[in-house]
Amino acid sequence: MPMLIAKALSVERSGQQVLKDVSFQLEQGEIHALLGGNGAGKSTTLLTFLGFLSPVSGSAHVQGRAVSESVSAARQAIAYLPEAATLYGHLNAYENLRYFLSLAKTETHRKALDAALDRVALQAEAREARMQTYSKGMRQKVAIAMAILREAPILLLDEPTSGLDPAAIDDFNRLVRDLAESGRTILLVTHDVYGACHVADRIHLLHKGELVGTFDRPSGMDRIDTEAVHAAFTTHAAA
Repeated sequence: MPMLIAKALSVERSGQQVLKDVSFQLEQGEIHALLGGNGAGKSTTLLTFLGFLSPVSGSAHVQGRAVSESVSAARQAIAYLPEAATLYGHLNAYENLRYFLSLAKTETHRKALDAALDRVALQAEAREARMQTYSKGMRQKVAIAMAILREAPILLLDEPTSGLDPAAIDDFNRLVRDLAESGRTILLVTHDVYGACHVADRIHLLHKGELVGTFDRPSGMDRIDTEAVHAAFTTHAAA
C-alpha cells in the first residue's frame, strides 16, 4: 500500500490555482523530493497532505485513506518539519522534546531522549544548553529527534537544509537516508538541485503548480543525474 498519494491534485489559495493535476505516490521507505522555485507549489503540497488546505479537485491520500475523510488520522501518521523549526530558546534540548511530545501525548524517558539525540548525532555536551545557543543545524537535529520519538511512519520536510553549511547538509542527508532504510517514508521540498539529487530516490520537478518532470535514481547508483535535473530546472525557470 502506498504511504502517500497525490491523485490529480489541484489546489487554490486566495483564489489562485497553485497546484494543477499533480499526481505521484510514495511507497514505504522511499525518499521523494519536490523540486522547484518559489511559487512552484511545493509547500502547498505538504499542507494539503496535512489537511490544512483542501483540493478543488483530485485528492491526497495518507496510508491509503483520503485526507478529507480523516484529517486527524493523516496528521497522526505524519511528522512535519517546517523550514524554521519552532523550538523554545530558553529551554534545552531535553525540555523542548518533553514539552512538545507531551502535546502529542507521547511519553518519553531520559534514555529514549538520549537514544534519539544519539541517532541524530547531537553532541552530549550540548543537550543541557539553551536552544538559543544552537546553530540552525543543531536545531534541525532536535526537530528530527522529535519526529523519531513520535514514531510517525511519514516525514514531511520543508526546505530542511536551507541555511545549513555543506558539512551540516551532508550530515542531514545521511540521517535522512538512515531513516528511510529503517522504514520511514520521506517527502521533502527543496530548491536545491544538488542536495535533492544526492538524497532522493525520485525527484518531482514542479513549475507554476504543474508536474513537469520526474527523475529516478538508477539502480546501483548513489544519486540521481544532477546534470539532467539541473538542465530541466533551469529550462523551466527561464520560461
